[in-house]
Parts: sequence; C-alpha cells; structure tokens
Amino acid sequence: MKKINKVLFFLLLSITTIKSQTVIGKYAGEFLAIGVGGRALGMGNAQVALVNDVTAGYWNPAGLAKINYPQISLMHEEHFGSLVNYNYGAVAIPYGKDMSFGVSLLRLSIDGIPDTRNALYDANGDGILDIHTDRLDYSKISEFSSADWALYFTFAKRARENFYWGANVKLIKRNLAEYDATGIGFDVGAVYNPIDNLFLGANIQDVTTTLIAWSTGRNELISPTAKFGAAYVLQIFYGTLKPAADVDMHFENRKSASTFNLGPVSFDLHGGFEYNFKNVLAVRFGYSDVKEFTIGAGLYLPKITIDYSFARFAQSETERLPDSHRISLIITLEEPKFQRDK
Repeated sequence: MKKINKVLFFLLLSITTIKSQTVIGKYAGEFLAIGVGGRALGMGNAQVALVNDVTAGYWNPAGLAKINYPQISLMHEEHFGSLVNYNYGAVAIPYGKDMSFGVSLLRLSIDGIPDTRNALYDANGDGILDIHTDRLDYSKISEFSSADWALYFTFAKRARENFYWGANVKLIKRNLAEYDATGIGFDVGAVYNPIDNLFLGANIQDVTTTLIAWSTGRNELISPTAKFGAAYVLQIFYGTLKPAADVDMHFENRKSASTFNLGPVSFDLHGGFEYNFKNVLAVRFGYSDVKEFTIGAGLYLPKITIDYSFARFAQSETERLPDSHRISLIITLEEPKFQRDK
C-alpha cells in the first residue's frame, strides 16, 4: 500500500513540475488494462477471441455483435484488498439482424494518499528541501485522491456468418489531487471463426495513439496495444471446456516489465480454461499477464449470470500484495419481444 501511494505521489510531482511537454507515457493508460468481468479475471483475462456478451465492449468490440438480447453488466472489485476501488457498468443492445450498440463506463480510484508537498522543511538551513520522512512537518501533511474514468461507445457488426468486426470511441477523464486530464481514443477489433469451435480474435487498442492532456500543460501519449487471441470449444463430460490464450503486444520499450521483448516491442502472455456444466455452473482457472494464477466460478440463473474471481499478487519472494476479489453480474433480457431480428 505504501509503495502504491509513493508512486502516485511522485506522479503528482512530475505533473506539477514538468509543464508544456508531450511525452510517451509508458504506463499512462495502464488503468485501462486491468480488465472487466469476473469471468475474464478467472481465466487470466484471456478474452479477445472468446468474449460474446456485453463485456465485449471492453475486451473486443467485435464480440458485441454476438449478443441476441439486450444485456446489462455491473462489477465491483476490491483491487489489492481495499486499497483500490474498481467499478464497471455496461449496457448493450442488438439492432436489426447483424448490428449491436453498447456503452461501458469504468472507474478506478484511490483515496487517502498522503500529500507532503507542503510538509517539507529546510532541516539543514541550506535552502534544500529533502523528501525523507525524518524531514517532514507531519502537521502539514494532507491527503488527496486519484480517480480515473473511461467511457466507451461501441459499435459491432456481423459482416459474414463467421466474421465480426467492431470499433470503440472512448473518452478518458483523470483526476489527481487538484489537477485533471482528458483524452479520446479509438479501438478496432475482429473475430473470425475459420472452422467449427475455433475462434480467432484481434483488438488494437488506442489505434491512432491516444492523447491525454493535463491541465498543467503536460501531454501524455498512450501508444497502440495489439491483442491477439485464440479459443476452442470442446464438448466433454456433459458440458463444454473452453481453453483460451491471448498475447498482448506493446510498443513502449517495457523490457523487464513484460513476459519477453524484442527490442522496444514487448509481449505479455496469458491464458485460461473454463468448464461450463450444462450452462448451470462454471469453474475457471487462468494465468494472467502479471504472472499470477487466478481462479473463478460462475452461476447461471434465469436471465442473470453471477461471476466471481480471485487473484493473489506477489510483491516479492517474501511479501505479497493484498488479494483481489471481483464479483460481477450480467442481466439478459431474454424475452421474445427483445430478441434480435432474424
């Protein structure tokens, strides 16, 4: 918790001290990469080829064309214990014979971050301020909050029986203490079903490069991220087994922060399995792009699906961050009057 607060504090310092500058923000859009939905986290966030519900507005806009009834999704996550509040909501509607529209909103926030900008004092009398904790006036320490918002507008279309495509327009709003930033980005995606039960997917996020403009005059660029995935559906033991795997390509020279890299291009791998028993109960296992194992389960009720997932994150060989719990639900208006036109 202390380490995350320090990162946010130094980010605040960088924003306030470096003005009128445009930089490639290596992790400027990282809050957009956490993922949504309990099903996804349980499978290690391998969803690009498999997603076929309202959450496709986030994972791959092309997958939204697969819905046949209006859907609503809600999610809450206690990320790293109760340190980070992460919430998501989405609505998707099928239109005509082959199109779908969706709106998604996510919010990530951290509260109670110590602000020591006004608490430093000149301990040596040489005019140099030191940020070490033994040189702070604790009575002058205040607190600030950080909140990130993203609003997605999604369009998807079934071009052929086995090919879907889609696109997102996303609006971004960030707040850090008294400063704020806005941005706009675009995603494009596709899903292809070359043979029975095999699905291939691609999603290029921030395809035109997304500009985040801060109120201080500092601008950050979010580079494109290319996501590719594959999934297969097997009929086994009175249910279906769905293995899925994704690879994320970043172009920000992340190096050691990725699974592996080729020069400035880095790759993150993740995958998972889902076993769905008669569309009543599902169990899931995954390995995420942050090198952690995840588990989850889903319960299918009439018109409602409830998903839960759990992830444990190691901080070092001897320490670990608090566990993350995610619960989400999808409401499907599965009635004849709401069904997609045939």
